[in-house]
Amino acid sequence: MVQLGLVVAQYDKHGAVIEEMEHGAYEAAADNDAEIVASVDVPGSYDTPLAADRLARRSDIDAVAVLGAIISGDTDHDQVIGNAAAQGLTDVSLDRDTPVTLGIIGPGMSQDEAEARTDKGASAVRSAIELATELEQ
Repeated sequence: MVQLGLVVAQYDKHGAVIEEMEHGAYEAAADNDAEIVASVDVPGSYDTPLAADRLARRSDIDAVAVLGAIISGDTDHDQVIGNAAAQGLTDVSLDRDTPVTLGIIGPGMSQDEAEARTDKGASAVRSAIELATELEQ
């Protein structure tokens, strides 16, 4: 059974996008004979790399899935946050030799687009399971 860590960025100022993504992540784990053994909530997507690194260090975790939503604002701040989070998570995966999957939706999307992409929580978990299983062989 694949054991996962889950990082959930809580910043969602307009609705239940994150809640739906997290629910989908837990369902995907259960449906694919995996278990989320630890979950860490962080304030926003920018904060996810540190939490992912802490989980990736644990010997009981085979892979880490990261969830978040970055909604467009009036500036390019969403682009900065998205790029920093993606690069930080890539670094964690390579530094820790542990799969870290990117289930952060955005940047550059509206609230409606975010609501249409809540399935990415489940997708990030399925990808983490597949990658952990493949690399274990």
